[in-house]
Amino acid sequence: MAGKSNLKVLVLETDFYARQAINSYLAWDRRTRVVHLADTLDSVREYVRAVDRSEWPDVVLLDAQAAATPDELARLVREIEETIPNVMTLVLDRSLNLDTLRACAQANVNGYLLRNELRIRIASAIVWAQEHDFVITEGVRDALKHESEGRLCRAMVVPERREYPDLTPRVRQALQLCVVEGMSAELAADEMGISPHTVRSYVKEGYRILETYDDTIYPPDLSPQEKAFMRFTALVKDSQPDTGTA
Repeated sequence: MAGKSNLKVLVLETDFYARQAINSYLAWDRRTRVVHLADTLDSVREYVRAVDRSEWPDVVLLDAQAAATPDELARLVREIEETIPNVMTLVLDRSLNLDTLRACAQANVNGYLLRNELRIRIASAIVWAQEHDFVITEGVRDALKHESEGRLCRAMVVPERREYPDLTPRVRQALQLCVVEGMSAELAADEMGISPHTVRSYVKEGYRILETYDDTIYPPDLSPQEKAFMRFTALVKDSQPDTGTA
């Protein structure tokens, strides 16, 4: 799946609010498209049975808490991969669990990611992970420093977000609220204690700064907010992304 864009993503997440947040972050990025939000394996199976194979997911984001133990999680992964052949599976965990990490590697999972480290890089990380056998976030790296062989030894750390040194804290906050969280200028103004006009000025300035650091050619129908989101959440080592035309 290397280099593929418009990736179809299925989210198997036990927490309602986490499901909605992940869905929102992925919806802003044309390289990913959420096709189903599930909270159980049965929901995954029902979706696969109900849709044409062309709508089966390329990627499953799997909550580590969807199973009670690491061994059960490994079995869940295998059942998902039997249900959806050739799918890329990325496990999201709330805190590092070495037993879960090893179970994931043995079950041929494509990544073990700590969600509080990944944050809004999630779409860029999914695209980046296509080119690697096993991916992790920063906090997992130290736990693997004594590994000398196998998939854990070869694990690749998801790059940090691209830096934009010209963004002031207030401009960055305005982008976070209006671009990432999708707030209106009026709601963001209440949050920041300033006028909507000032919020719009900050966002406009943010768009200009983000653009100066990015020479990507985007589809003509991509909105300024979509482009800003992709730039704001881009990885340091991103190649020029294929954003697709979906």
